[in-house]
Amino acid sequence: MTNTPHGKLRPSRLAIITALAFCVGAPKAFADSPLDVQLSIILEGIYHERLSKGNTEPAGFGHDHHHDHGHHHDHDHGLDSGFNLGHSELAFEARLGDLLDGAVMLGFDANHIEVEEAYIRTLSLPAGFQLKGGKFLSDIGYVNSHHGHDWHFVQRPLVNEYLFGHHGLLDTGLQASYVPATAWYTQLGIEVFQGQEDEGIARLDDGLPINLKDGPRLFTAFAKLGPDLGDYHALQTGVSAGYVRDYGRIEDHGNHAHAVTGNAFFTGVDAVYRYYAGRGYGHGDWRIAGEYFLVERNVDEHLERIHGGHQYWVKRDRYTEQQDGMYLETVYGFRPRWELGLRAEALGLKNRVLDFHPTAIQAFDTSYRYAAQLTFRPAEPVFIRAQLSYDDFAFDDHHHDHDHGHAHEHHEGRNLSFLLQLNVALGACGARRSTRLANTP
Repeated sequence: MTNTPHGKLRPSRLAIITALAFCVGAPKAFADSPLDVQLSIILEGIYHERLSKGNTEPAGFGHDHHHDHGHHHDHDHGLDSGFNLGHSELAFEARLGDLLDGAVMLGFDANHIEVEEAYIRTLSLPAGFQLKGGKFLSDIGYVNSHHGHDWHFVQRPLVNEYLFGHHGLLDTGLQASYVPATAWYTQLGIEVFQGQEDEGIARLDDGLPINLKDGPRLFTAFAKLGPDLGDYHALQTGVSAGYVRDYGRIEDHGNHAHAVTGNAFFTGVDAVYRYYAGRGYGHGDWRIAGEYFLVERNVDEHLERIHGGHQYWVKRDRYTEQQDGMYLETVYGFRPRWELGLRAEALGLKNRVLDFHPTAIQAFDTSYRYAAQLTFRPAEPVFIRAQLSYDDFAFDDHHHDHDHGHAHEHHEGRNLSFLLQLNVALGACGARRSTRLANTP
């Protein structure tokens, strides 16, 4: 087998080929089974052009996007100038009568493949209760539980990405939710996650100078309320909170390092309103949505020292870090199958983070992003989106002054980008897209 220069299929390509082969054979395999099996694939392509070069990292948030000591993760998820294979998905969903359903979703781009979600969920517990277990997106807030093909803009909101991670709050654990039989839609839920990620609120680096507690370490709670506003209006509001027992990051400074360890909690509010005009293909429909989250970390600072060839850590002072963010977006269907959208974001309205040399809490400026999009849906499973994004990110001068030995590209001014996105949903997901968009705020 000589599919690559080394004579072997790369693991990511082999996984994709295996999954595709399963997709072809699965319908026949389960034809006589009580399982109701559905398969779908979502393909995405993005053209990206940076029209002006500005700062690419918001001040105060570099500790979660540079922690791998040299490998840079920019806010465009590594998009090259020109054509890119965006974030595509292969989904396998099954239902066992009225008892259980489950899903496995593989996310992939040109270079990586990973299991994004793999969970089972109960369907028949009494009194509106439901359990969900596996690896899944948390139901905190609004956008966190939605995959990229359900967003109304190309990019994930900054507050969700920088406070919770590139995929939002995604972890392995258990969720229990309750939907009471009331006149208004009400959902209450709690989640327990393992809480060991490489970024975001549940970050835990290797080599921390503490004894970690056994998992689970991350606990969340959420409540959602949707009053009955009639046939043409829909509103959903929500509140969320969470607590992390162990948080830890290591920042390398060349000849020494600093470790920051402790616990963290977050709170958030969200709201989504939608007006249905009753015309065809979204004409006249209007939607507005927004979220706000605040994260607070109570941490100890440790200094790495080396004596006689042996490394050890010295625990020093305790600090409190605070960071937050919000966004507000609106989308209007100005013609059948056409929509216009505007989004404004602020990251770091509160932006107090532990910095070093000298070691102290630093207050960084707020970063902003503004985006405008035009979307055309020639068929319900397909959309084409053009977007302009204008980033006005605060610059962290202090971080660059003391970051010894690391090369940084810094451009004064703002960053303006053009993105053209093509998204196609094939199979069961494509068949459900119009129903989901029509019935969800």
